[in-house]
Amino acid sequence: MANIQPIGSRVLVKRLEAEEVSAGGIVLPDTAKEKPQEAEVVALGTGGKDDSGNTIEFTVKVGDKVLISKYGGTDVKLDGQDMLILSESDILGIIS
Repeated sequence: MANIQPIGSRVLVKRLEAEEVSAGGIVLPDTAKEKPQEAEVVALGTGGKDDSGNTIEFTVKVGDKVLISKYGGTDVKLDGQDMLILSESDILGIIS
């Protein structure tokens, strides 16, 4: 996989696969599927800074499964895999 290091308080995530079948048993074509809101953290940025210039620690870590904002981030393709770079503030929660 190509190496990419997000900068600042950005996070690189890989979306987890969406459901192929609806709750009623209907197979969904790719065009009807919503983008999944669950993702796995792949890489962390260099960290944000507060008003005093101190580094702000990330709440998430590499490998965490997270719930992300539906329309946040920028889609990127790395070695044929769809990834997303987003601000840590676009992460809504950690899935346990």
